[in-house]
Amino acid sequence: MTQLSTLNTQKIDLNFGLFNAENLFLLFDHSLPENFKSLSENQWQKLSSSVYENKSLQKCLQIADMIKKNNPDILMLCEVGGLESLNNFNALFLDSQYSVALIEGNSDRHIDVGFLIKKNHPFYFDLATNKNRPLHFLYPHENLSQKTGYPVKSNSQLFSRDCAELRLFTTNREQPFLVILLTHLKSRLDPERIDPGGTERRTAELRTAIDIYNELHKTLPNTPIIFAGDMNGFAGAPQTDPEFTCIYSETSLRDVLEVSQVSLDKRSTFFQIKAGGRSEGRQIDYVFLPVELHNHVKPKSSYTYSFTDAFGLPLPDPRTLDEKIKRPSDHYPIFFTLENIKI
Repeated sequence: MTQLSTLNTQKIDLNFGLFNAENLFLLFDHSLPENFKSLSENQWQKLSSSVYENKSLQKCLQIADMIKKNNPDILMLCEVGGLESLNNFNALFLDSQYSVALIEGNSDRHIDVGFLIKKNHPFYFDLATNKNRPLHFLYPHENLSQKTGYPVKSNSQLFSRDCAELRLFTTNREQPFLVILLTHLKSRLDPERIDPGGTERRTAELRTAIDIYNELHKTLPNTPIIFAGDMNGFAGAPQTDPEFTCIYSETSLRDVLEVSQVSLDKRSTFFQIKAGGRSEGRQIDYVFLPVELHNHVKPKSSYTYSFTDAFGLPLPDPRTLDEKIKRPSDHYPIFFTLENIKI
């Protein structure tokens, strides 16, 4: 449990953000020089001997600028290179204005989900993990191995990363006023050629995340629960990808951008570069709100953020792979505000 403040208020407005920071590794062998922000990229990379390349200095500065401009009270993050990296980013680029919450998950790339929670708010927080929660799913070849008596790695697959559970509360940690479930579902990559598009594994992960949501809703019927993360597919409406349909059939959850009536062409959080200099924008990052929070969304506060150039002007959608690589991340963040949240 981390203490943020002991002030006592009844209602609060909170700014939220969701961002896949794309391999946010910040691991150092030595203390950084005072002038580290003016180092060359080569000098910056030499500060670490880790097998994981540090996020480029300029991209870190751009991400920090984005966070300061949008000023989230709670920033939900995907693809963070562990607790040390997030602590370093907070200290080096955000003047330690946030409390850090991250539990290492299951990723074989060591990319985790985590949170930055602004200090000096009138609540506390707890973080729990569901990384050991069985999906009750095995790949077809694992099922065959079980049936024929061959050993398998485990009796069930687990989340690719996690479905982390952040609880915000004031006096009673067993009665939070808000819960956030944050996940990063299986990608479409299939290097082992056992699950085309990662669909079967992603379906099982989403199914288990919704089970967790419904269990929490039953245990905490008066507590709103947000479900967010990089879904690695189109989980919006209409024409929802099949693996996400249980969101709509079993919960009241709706995408905050849908609730805010943001036009479909303004919801893209990821761009796929196509042949001939074309780019295709898609939304694959989502913040789903339960019905009891829909009326708390501040009007015109929900948007996907466009990164800016040196003059502060929004950059156009990337049209080439080179333009995409130069962005601070291959994902775009989502921001929104909830008003008059009872605490």
